[in-house]
Amino acid sequence: MRNSLLLPLLLALIPLAKLSAQQPQALTAPFELDSNTTATYQQTIAFYETLSLAYPQLHLQAHGHTDAGFPLHTAVLATGGAWQPEAAKAQGKTIIFINNAIHPGEPCGVDATMLLLRNWLQSPEKMALLDRLVVVAIPFYNIGGGLNRGPHSRANQDGPEAHGFRGNARNLDLNRDFIKADSRNAQTFNQIFADWQPDLFVDNHTSNGADYQYTITLIPTQSDKLDPHLSDYLDNRLLPRLYADMEADGWEMTSYVYARSTPDEGIAAFLDLPRYSTGYAALHNTIGFMPETHMLKPFKDRVKSTYTFMDNLLQAAWDDHESIQHARKQARTHTIQKDTFALNWALDMERQVPQTFKGYTAKYKPSEVSGLQRLYYDREAPYTREIPYFKFYNTTVAVQKPIAYVIPQAYQEVIERLRWNNVTLHRLTEDQTLKVEQYRIEDYKDRAAYEGHYLHYGTTVTTEDRQQRYHRGDYVVLTNQPLNRYIVETLEPQAPDAFFSWNFFDGILMQKEYFSAYVFEDKAAAMLAADPELKAALEAKRAEDPEFAKSAWAQLNFIYERSPHYEPTYRLYPVSRLMDLQDIRFQPETE
Repeated sequence: MRNSLLLPLLLALIPLAKLSAQQPQALTAPFELDSNTTATYQQTIAFYETLSLAYPQLHLQAHGHTDAGFPLHTAVLATGGAWQPEAAKAQGKTIIFINNAIHPGEPCGVDATMLLLRNWLQSPEKMALLDRLVVVAIPFYNIGGGLNRGPHSRANQDGPEAHGFRGNARNLDLNRDFIKADSRNAQTFNQIFADWQPDLFVDNHTSNGADYQYTITLIPTQSDKLDPHLSDYLDNRLLPRLYADMEADGWEMTSYVYARSTPDEGIAAFLDLPRYSTGYAALHNTIGFMPETHMLKPFKDRVKSTYTFMDNLLQAAWDDHESIQHARKQARTHTIQKDTFALNWALDMERQVPQTFKGYTAKYKPSEVSGLQRLYYDREAPYTREIPYFKFYNTTVAVQKPIAYVIPQAYQEVIERLRWNNVTLHRLTEDQTLKVEQYRIEDYKDRAAYEGHYLHYGTTVTTEDRQQRYHRGDYVVLTNQPLNRYIVETLEPQAPDAFFSWNFFDGILMQKEYFSAYVFEDKAAAMLAADPELKAALEAKRAEDPEFAKSAWAQLNFIYERSPHYEPTYRLYPVSRLMDLQDIRFQPETE
């Protein structure tokens, strides 16, 4: 293993003879030696290698690749042989998945999780909770960003003294990459996550934005886009308990401060689309949490509050084991059976709930840089008051699921991503002509250079009933799966994180054939002479559009688009919808 070379970094300080359950004090994290220090990637992996040598209940496993050339590790804390997904599920364990250093400049989770797993291993009381639980932690997700270490990349943050960088080895923000999966990090993560299918997910972060009194804030999965069985448990049971437990432990939390200008005007629930970690988790019917510690609080406190949150979540998961398992089972069944799926949402500014908020008064004064008015938060003027919390999102686009989708085998990048997420695939056993629904892309907008793509948004479509020829080996994706949300939200082009939105189908957006005007003139004239309705349509268009009437090319193109020469595949979305299985002949994928 490549990273086995890292083990001496820690073992040089800790003789192997002392590494035993009888002498757990030998394991010391860098944070414990200096509370303004976060562990490097090398120190982190060395710590877990040492910990796994000392305690057989912890298994450190290397998976796949990352863009930095290192494998992605998981540290699995379990008893009873439940160190693999199949065993954990067979034993009915509640699985908690923790992700750290997706943004290595926000490293609280790296150090907090090192301490959490070590302390649990050293506590018989905590270890007893593993009769119902398995903890799967990624010690360091964005390895390339962690290796790009220094003191300056987080200009708005108080410590630690040195830390990693937000972009990974390809300068991608991995918390925008869970669907498009450009990075090898995300490709490996997709497969690990899909195999474990965790019940609860934590992705540890540090915030940017306003100043306020809290050390830690929280983004839970947006409940209006979570399955109702899960959102009912989350909103009415789990969240109230976590907020109460954190306050009792001295780390009072508030909702993530997603404010329009200052928190005084209200804060809104964050719409965690599937590109983000908790939104991706929701596609798997997993309740997700993104703790966001406050950038201006001491690093020591940020680590401690993150530790306390995870510890409280694990205790809640043990207490609520049956409720979590029941809610998730219902959600998975509902996902298989439901007919209509939401694709996009908009914040409801007409509905709000009052929320007590502890902030600092926002004030303005002349800038020493520009001389203009600048915002600052006066820590000498704290306040506690009710502010509006805009919690609710309304569905803006929904779609009835088909019986199945048909995907031409040419689109292997799409097929790979479906496989990585354990979507069950079938393949046609012979060439067939099928009656399908297909979308014609009518309109879309592009976002300028965004995470390696030109993200499409505002996509509108029309539906066409077609007889479409398919070939042996083309893919059939049945929508009778617990992963229906992942299937629908990636294959329906109107969805904000659909594969279409991420440019996987951009070949259809460009015409491949055109006409030479001097050649097509005669054909166009003949068409007009033979088709009075076409001629009338052309004349009406000229009458209503003066610019069109002045352009000979536009008028020829008007006729060309209505001729048999115009290519039928232009803007025709190649993923088809089957509304019944007809006599389609297919079999499960065997590769």
